[in-house]
Amino acid sequence: MLLRNKILLAGFSLAFIFASCDKKRFYDEYQTVGTAWSKADIKTFTVEQQDSLGSYNLFLNIRNNNKYPFNNLFVILKTQQPDKQVFIDTLEFQMARADGSLLGTGFTDVKENKLWLKEGFTFKQAGTYQFEIQQAVRQSGKTEGVEALEGISEIGLRIETAE
Repeated sequence: MLLRNKILLAGFSLAFIFASCDKKRFYDEYQTVGTAWSKADIKTFTVEQQDSLGSYNLFLNIRNNNKYPFNNLFVILKTQQPDKQVFIDTLEFQMARADGSLLGTGFTDVKENKLWLKEGFTFKQAGTYQFEIQQAVRQSGKTEGVEALEGISEIGLRIETAE
């Protein structure tokens, strides 16, 4: 009985630790892309927000593997506010070191990258916000975009409260 209680206590302690480690999380969602991220596959994340005073940090979460052929990643971020006003940004992220090894965390060939989209973002109005993320990678010297970006398996949007 004493061993069982210690095991239960240890389990509750671990659950509490993991829950409290992520207390900054406001929103966190992933969407699967399959084996390649098509340039026509726009990932849409819908966020309800009533706090127009707080400050938040927005992150793009990418899960990729060794089939990812580029050193960087270009994305187009489209943010639509509740009043339908739209803001569009083109962003570049480094995905590999100079030697070609992938950046990110993970012990296998799958890496997870938490990439800054916006720092100190404020939801200026209460209501529904829509974030659209589209890949915009091009091969060097070519104007047309890569149709299917291999090596990306999931795209995520994470919003944390800023400190």
